[in-house]
Amino acid sequence: MTTTTAADRFAVAAALREIALLLEVKGGNRFRARAYERGARAVEALAGDLGPLVADSRLTTVPGIGAALAAQIAEVHRTGRSSMLERLRAELPPGIVDLIQVPHLSVERIALLHRALGIRSVAELKAAAEAGKVRGVKGFGEKTEKRILDGIAQLEARGQTLLLHEALQTSELLEAWLRASSDAVHVDVAGETRRRSETVDQIELAVSSRNASAVVDHFLSLPQVAAVLEREPDRCRVRLAGGVQAEVEAVEPAAHVPTLVRMTGSTAHYEKLQARAAAKGMSLTERALSSRGGRAVSLADEAALYRRLGLQYIPPELREDEGEIEAAAANELPEDLIEEQDVRGLVHCHTHYSDGKHSVEEMARAAEELGMDYITITDHSPTAHYAGGLNEDRLKRQWDDIARAQEKVKVRLLRGTESDILANGALDYPDRVLEQLDVVIASIHNRYRMGEDEMTRRLVRAMRLPVFKIWGHALGRYVRSRPPIACRVEEVLDAAAESKVAVEVNGDPHRLDMEPRWIRKARERGLRFVISTDAHSMRALRNVRYGVAMARRGWVRKGEVLNTQGVDAFRRAVRPAQ
Repeated sequence: MTTTTAADRFAVAAALREIALLLEVKGGNRFRARAYERGARAVEALAGDLGPLVADSRLTTVPGIGAALAAQIAEVHRTGRSSMLERLRAELPPGIVDLIQVPHLSVERIALLHRALGIRSVAELKAAAEAGKVRGVKGFGEKTEKRILDGIAQLEARGQTLLLHEALQTSELLEAWLRASSDAVHVDVAGETRRRSETVDQIELAVSSRNASAVVDHFLSLPQVAAVLEREPDRCRVRLAGGVQAEVEAVEPAAHVPTLVRMTGSTAHYEKLQARAAAKGMSLTERALSSRGGRAVSLADEAALYRRLGLQYIPPELREDEGEIEAAAANELPEDLIEEQDVRGLVHCHTHYSDGKHSVEEMARAAEELGMDYITITDHSPTAHYAGGLNEDRLKRQWDDIARAQEKVKVRLLRGTESDILANGALDYPDRVLEQLDVVIASIHNRYRMGEDEMTRRLVRAMRLPVFKIWGHALGRYVRSRPPIACRVEEVLDAAAESKVAVEVNGDPHRLDMEPRWIRKARERGLRFVISTDAHSMRALRNVRYGVAMARRGWVRKGEVLNTQGVDAFRRAVRPAQ
């Protein structure tokens, strides 16, 4: 039976992604281009071998791969070539995927530059423009040449910002590629991705190796590398297909721990570590922690480095210079931060009763497959009519459906709602309905643009309602696309702390709400938390990992999270009528 290595899988995905890019550049059916991009991601994400799926004609069983894509994948896997990709390459100028990203360049202009100067890459274009050759091509001039150089400079500087889930996916793929190198002893994701920042500007990886240049060469052979921005014997920085930048640094095994600490923490965090080392008569440099005599200290792991500096181990998510070093020095850093395996129930889950994709039973079976003890079914309420919000009759029909599904699964099903917080702070179900539920999530879904005073009053009134509620996606933000609502957050948290409220840490990777700085403020007030999925599909139940990441960044401990409890304790804790 034919099998495939990780490198083969990446090569197939690279071909699909190039087809997607060329289709997009060429214009026409953009949905077709997106289908090939989705196919590339699906191939990259495969846990097992691609070969058996091809040999057994089972590619279409993979989500995101239809019959047309399956045929392309099989052709590339079996022959090492794609007739469709070759046809697209022949129809468009060489280097189009790289060159089209440069501002002020169209497909037609790229073709002119290729015919006149043989330009096939951004590097060749930059060299030609710097040499004054571009201005001599018909249709170009000195001003256009300068704009092109300015555009290249912008391209090199900006890269692309990724959301956390995108950065994790990309990092995992690069990590797998580097691990495939026989010269890599150990590979770690570092930087903002390891700190679980909501957005990531650059993917960073630290590699332990006795042959750094071979590791760099191996990384640069990755099919997804679109352009090499910097290269040295032991490190490189590239732009990947799609625009995100990635940096790899390879060092001797003895230097790996100090390198990983440097590449993981924020600049301010690392500088404080250096200052602490100096105060103890030591030196913390890029690749070594040295004693008073200048001898490098042997370090088994990062915890050993922090211990030598007189600190508790500081988890990566906390390395932002937000008081963590001072807390670690005083032995006051939480040592039992929430972990993904601590979560026993999936909270805030939608079904096809409102705007979810799957049935109650399908969501329950998916939760069971994830090893969960319980799942809350919390579809939208009447005010969210645009999302199929449930009136009382439909809500009661759903209760019957939940009861029927419960007979077929072991995971416990809890009936609930995501009830809208109205403009006056009330919820849009009467108390007599809410009191029949196991859980109530109270969220704002409209009138986001209220003034600060009015929004604060709205939320304070909601917090003080007599039913216990989970404050859902508290500030209504979408990372990069919608700012948080305007309110006096600490005033609302004060009201919540005096009322029957738990705070949701929303795991939807586009929300990640509330953000870590406010989570810490909530902790200071003794509020409890629920880490949710805000899942609208079976696959999105895995969003819990992103919620855990935000909670850890907010210093949340296991005992502060209600859905780390068993089902009976959780039901008692969140029961609306208390």
